[in-house]
Amino acid sequence: MPRRAVLCCWSLSFLIASWAFADSIPPERIDALAPLLPEKACGMGRPITDREAWQTIARAKPLARAVAQAEALQKRPIAELPDELFLDFSKTGNRRRCEAILGQRHGRLPPLVLAECIENRGRFLPAIEETIRAIAAEKTWVMPAHDRTLANFRGTSIDIDLGSATMGREMATAAWWLGDRLSPEVRKLVADELARRIFQPYRKAIARKRVGGWLTTTNNWNAVCLAGVTGAALATLESRAERAFFVAAAEKYVQNFLRGFTDDGYCYEGMGYWNYGFGNYVLLSETIRQATGGKVDWMENPKVRTIALFGRNLEILPGIYPALSDCHLGSQPDGRLMAFLSRRFGLGLADVERRGLGWNAGASALFEMGVMAFPNAATKIPAATQAAAAQPLRHWFSDAGILVCRPQPGRTDALGAVLAGCHNDKPHNHNDVGTFVVALGQSTPLLDPGAEIYTARTFSSRRYESNVLNSFGHPVPRVAGQLQRTGRSAAARVVKTEFTENTDTLVLDIRSAYAVPLLEKLERTFVFSRAGRGSLSVSDEVQLGAPQPFGTALITLSPWKSLAADQLRVGEGQEAVHVTIATDGPAFTLQPEPIHEDLPHKLIPIRLGIELDRPVTKARITLTIAPAGQGRGDGSRQGGAP
Repeated sequence: MPRRAVLCCWSLSFLIASWAFADSIPPERIDALAPLLPEKACGMGRPITDREAWQTIARAKPLARAVAQAEALQKRPIAELPDELFLDFSKTGNRRRCEAILGQRHGRLPPLVLAECIENRGRFLPAIEETIRAIAAEKTWVMPAHDRTLANFRGTSIDIDLGSATMGREMATAAWWLGDRLSPEVRKLVADELARRIFQPYRKAIARKRVGGWLTTTNNWNAVCLAGVTGAALATLESRAERAFFVAAAEKYVQNFLRGFTDDGYCYEGMGYWNYGFGNYVLLSETIRQATGGKVDWMENPKVRTIALFGRNLEILPGIYPALSDCHLGSQPDGRLMAFLSRRFGLGLADVERRGLGWNAGASALFEMGVMAFPNAATKIPAATQAAAAQPLRHWFSDAGILVCRPQPGRTDALGAVLAGCHNDKPHNHNDVGTFVVALGQSTPLLDPGAEIYTARTFSSRRYESNVLNSFGHPVPRVAGQLQRTGRSAAARVVKTEFTENTDTLVLDIRSAYAVPLLEKLERTFVFSRAGRGSLSVSDEVQLGAPQPFGTALITLSPWKSLAADQLRVGEGQEAVHVTIATDGPAFTLQPEPIHEDLPHKLIPIRLGIELDRPVTKARITLTIAPAGQGRGDGSRQGGAP
């Protein structure tokens, strides 16, 4: 049976059975979109029958090892996925063991399909079909961590999550690229599984009187799942009307994702989730742009351009970014994404474009290859003729209360910093109102420790038991022995901003972050100076209705030394900083404490607590941070993160 016949048989029955579910999407928008779509289903990239396109691809240097990788995979058995492994999360809270095996199983498909499309000899087809059958036989494509009730595992519910939406899109792309090279049985299997696991649950979700879940959330789930579902629909559903429904639904519900960003483009989820969430928004946008012949282009939305600049605007020093919220240390803007955005918005990042466009993109997923490696909206725009302008002295995300301070142009040995107000109800929230990061050279000697390894506790009522997610793991005050509270009302209020060429001043009222009835005032004043190699002053002024304990902290993963009672050295070599501690009179004690949580690479941050020795009603603690000078003593006490 031809591929078109297989998919059309399913499409007609699905259309008849489920068209009533389209009521929540304006019929007039579906009618307007349908004529813009191709007559036949069309995925991203090119099918294997377009030999000219694939011969061009085969000459790309990054693909030199593609066939060898597929040959190696042919010789390996598909990793087993016993029930006990899927149930590991529900029993122990561990996500990694099962997700690693799922990654091995699902990760077989892209290199095998890519190698077959390059060679066009049929020798990888048996392994491809074996892999498709194995994935289709899985009880659910929903990740264990997203199936806490085990309803999907037991078959009593079929939901769509990040894993299933992405897997559906990959299966659809593989089927579209290979077409009739796959057996009729496997083509039907793909169509049936997409209908059962993706399209039917999606229709039902939209048909609910009160649509919720990831369709209305403002975080990365919205863009990722919409990109997966819509990409699969456009690649497989033959009816224009059906495909138009999916495009119209994506157009409607993706607005929720955009609402998750501030009007000035700040991503509360952090750099890693900007790469993931906004990266999938870009993939979805380009998919729809191509499907409609350029007549629907979401990238023309002014707010999208603002969001697109987030990756560049958050840069402190060249290649250095803060790990705020659930962001891993060392996270940077994705090279493929930045190359696309640079060309599309004329950012002039010539080196980034050269490394990230075309097959240099190095994408590992079929759909992403189809979008980024073949001609797209970015590759049709001429390369930048002028280098990008130097970064400005600062970037002020006024809506989020995040200030990025940079040194004077040309200073490669000077300090940079990120100063954060914000609130404690962010997606992937940490209780960190008033946090800051200090960068010098290629390091961040004083930092926010970033995300922990996710477990069942991470996304539960016990989230803030973690000392890297609660405020203990952030360089913020502790008042009357209390850490910060969670919630939108725990928010910094910007009291003052004053920005000049030499100095940036940011004053925050952070009193609301603490559930301390006696707390009358708590202001944190940041003063960033660009004089010489730069400096940062962090001053906390507190007033209380009765004497209470008070202190603040620094967080580091670097070696540190106590140079004197009021002086510290944190970091190594030319990237070390010197910290001077001053109070308005009360003595203080330095309390270094390791933070033992499950961080990537077994990292153990050190909290350098600075605690006043007696309860106070009024106090001020000021930390002055500057690049360490030459010739300072080694001090008497030292420590560091193992």
